[in-house]
Amino acid sequence: MAPHRETLLASYPKTNPAPKPPRLSMGSLQRTISDITFELSKEASDIKLPSISEVEDAKCECCGLSEECTPEYVTRVRGKFSGKLICGLCSEAVKEEMEKNGGKREEALSEHMSACSSFNRFGRTHPVLYQAEAMRKILRKRSTLEGGRAKSLSPKDNGGQRKGCIARSSSCIPAITREIDQ
Repeated sequence: MAPHRETLLASYPKTNPAPKPPRLSMGSLQRTISDITFELSKEASDIKLPSISEVEDAKCECCGLSEECTPEYVTRVRGKFSGKLICGLCSEAVKEEMEKNGGKREEALSEHMSACSSFNRFGRTHPVLYQAEAMRKILRKRSTLEGGRAKSLSPKDNGGQRKGCIARSSSCIPAITREIDQ
């Protein structure tokens, strides 16, 4: 059985905790700060830092997102995407589209830009209708892949009852209430 708490506490000697460290005087603290500042300023003068280029606000030509970019980054992105400035999110979407279409960057970029423009035009103002339209497109694409109209699972379309199904003849509630009443 484990010992009680009182037994455990009684087994340790009751001595005073460690004494508090002495307080530093303000003079020694200021002297320490000035020594550190002097050392840092001496090191900072020895290091040559590269020049910092100015940052500018750049707006994505697909989605309209603004982000801060350096001019070098802007020229690199424009060179990569045929003169169009697109954000990192859209560039990833273009890469995914390129994987789908076999590596054609121009086609993937135009596909993504058309999707963004339709979303900006309709999706932001009416998100529910945009989602319904997207579902309609998915179902339409699915039905064309299956070869015509999708097949219904309704038993009425198959000439009545489907084979292999259990048919419900009536409700069991009247039988249960009759048993309870008796």
